[in-house]
Amino acid sequence: MVELAKHLLRHGHSVVIAVVDPPDSDAVSADAVARLAAANPSIAFRLLPVPPSPDPAAHPVKRSLDTLRLSNPVLRDFLRSLPAPGADALLLDMFCVDALDVAAELHVPAYFFFASAAGALAVLLDLPYSYPRLPSSFKDMGDTLVRSPGMLPIRAVDMPLMVQDKESVTTKVRLYQFRWIPEGRGVLVNSFNWLEPTALKALADGVCVPGRPTPGVYCIGPLVDGGSKKGGEERRHECLAWLDAQPRQSVVFLCFGSKGAFSAAQLKEIARGLESSGHRFLWAVRSPPEEQSEFPEPDLERLLPAGFLERTGNRGMVLGSWVPQAEVVRHEAVGAFVTHCGWNSTLEAIMSGLPMVCWPLYAEQALNKVFMVEMKIAVALEGYEKGMVKAAELEAKVRLVMETEEGTKLRDMLLVAKKMALDAIGESGSSEAAFAEFMRDLENSTIENPIDRSGRVTNEL
Repeated sequence: MVELAKHLLRHGHSVVIAVVDPPDSDAVSADAVARLAAANPSIAFRLLPVPPSPDPAAHPVKRSLDTLRLSNPVLRDFLRSLPAPGADALLLDMFCVDALDVAAELHVPAYFFFASAAGALAVLLDLPYSYPRLPSSFKDMGDTLVRSPGMLPIRAVDMPLMVQDKESVTTKVRLYQFRWIPEGRGVLVNSFNWLEPTALKALADGVCVPGRPTPGVYCIGPLVDGGSKKGGEERRHECLAWLDAQPRQSVVFLCFGSKGAFSAAQLKEIARGLESSGHRFLWAVRSPPEEQSEFPEPDLERLLPAGFLERTGNRGMVLGSWVPQAEVVRHEAVGAFVTHCGWNSTLEAIMSGLPMVCWPLYAEQALNKVFMVEMKIAVALEGYEKGMVKAAELEAKVRLVMETEEGTKLRDMLLVAKKMALDAIGESGSSEAAFAEFMRDLENSTIENPIDRSGRVTNEL
């Protein structure tokens, strides 16, 4: 949302980012908002305090949905408090579908911002209609191919983790939310036309949502963190100085996002694979999930194989803390990126022309992996779907990217993708044209018959 706000600011618009603030919000969330606000003084941040969930014992995803619904009166009051002429548009996170009621009541055009791939959007919009007709849950279908209109078949095991169990509360909440996204006036997507022609054709052809028009889809990306320093006073991270001393495109970077934690056994397999590969590496490690409360910072000597840090000290760096990923992927010493396939990470790698090795962990990341391999910008590790990637497999994929002709072809494709991404966001590029089209649609918008969602919320969920 911050990157979208920056984009709007660059085009001369004022922006407020409203953040739902439940009473059980943790310190990490508060710190993140405060840090973003301090780093982006041109963007106004507004916390929307909401009452506690009426059912504190409910499933966390259901409580989250309740919290978003409870934020509607606060959002309504906030929008009414804005100086005339008020808000021109409401740009909603993909989970904030109940805010459509506020938009309709106040006659404010509502659009969704979808921060993942257009391919994921095409698949997810179809799920509320196709999934109930399947005989079983994705979790029980293994390698069976699932077909979404206009898209290539996808293994059931690679469908989003959040909908693997058809009968789960999580799936029911997500299907409810996906069903309502098309009721927005349009969807802004953090991608670009050249990267995802198949998905964009499916969306444009209207085959993803049966029985009704698909709203306009505007690919306005890549919107990514540029990796620049904030404020100039901060000390440069130690890993960047280490990278400065490494040869060009010689380092394998392993980083798995804010929730990317592995078991102790998996960490040892990764270490053995890196050691056997013989390549330089920079590896961001988190404590295993079961140890994070006791050991917020990982005990590397205990978790990694005996002597590993000493044996690889001349060609590897292991960090048990946060690393500035946006800066690292842009560094010329980095030659490959082992990633969890979060879409922001994928776009950052594309903007850096950096080949990827896919290791999806949660959310829609396995779905992203499918698209990335189809795009020929990445190779996938085997074994992630079973919960264990062996050392030999990691070694083989690292060597493939760093040493083989296939790796060279991958690198060449990433250079093309980087150029096309830069062209898309450049003057007269496809993403700039899509943004202009979105602005024209907004200027022409009228809400003559706002959607009536009354009575449907209780019945559906």
